[in-house]
Amino acid sequence: MKKQFLEIGKIVNIHGLGGVVKIMPWCDSAEFLCEFETLYRGKQHIPMEIERASVQKNMALVKFKGVDTPEAANALRNTVLYMDRNDVELDDDTFFIQDLQGMQVADADSGQVYGTLKDVLQTGANDVYEVEAPDGRLLLVPVIPQVVVSIDFESDRILIRPLEGLFD
Repeated sequence: MKKQFLEIGKIVNIHGLGGVVKIMPWCDSAEFLCEFETLYRGKQHIPMEIERASVQKNMALVKFKGVDTPEAANALRNTVLYMDRNDVELDDDTFFIQDLQGMQVADADSGQVYGTLKDVLQTGANDVYEVEAPDGRLLLVPVIPQVVVSIDFESDRILIRPLEGLFD
C-alpha cells in the first residue's frame, strides 16, 4: 500500500535571523522541494505553510509561516519533513522510490524470485535497482526497457528479464 505522506527532507540548520531553516533534500533536488506550498512536520504530519523558498548550494532555504525567530527555527532542527503525494503529479513511467522499496523482483518468464528491492541508485544515465537476494547478495539491475518488463503495485512485484550474464 502506498503511503500518503513521503519523506522529502530534514531540517539541518537555521539560516540568518528571520526564522529561515536549511533543509537537506531527500528527493530529486532542492528545487523540487521548493515547489511545495505546504510541507508536513514529523510523523504526526503537522502542516507547515511555506512563505518563501530558495536553493543555495543544493540545500533548500525555507521560511515557514509563523516561524519568525532564530529560536523558533532552531527548535525545528533535525525535524523530518514530509510531502503529501496528492501535491505531485507524476508521469506514467515515474515512481516514488519509497513506493518501490520492498517490492519483490522476479523473472518475467520463469517467475524465479531474485529478491527484494532495497534502493534505487540514480546514476545519471539510468537508474539502477539494488536488489537483496535471499542469500544476502546485492544484485544491481539497470532500469532500462530491455530489462525492466513491468512494475505492478497491486501484486507488489517488479518483473525483469535480465541481460545475459547480469548476475554472474
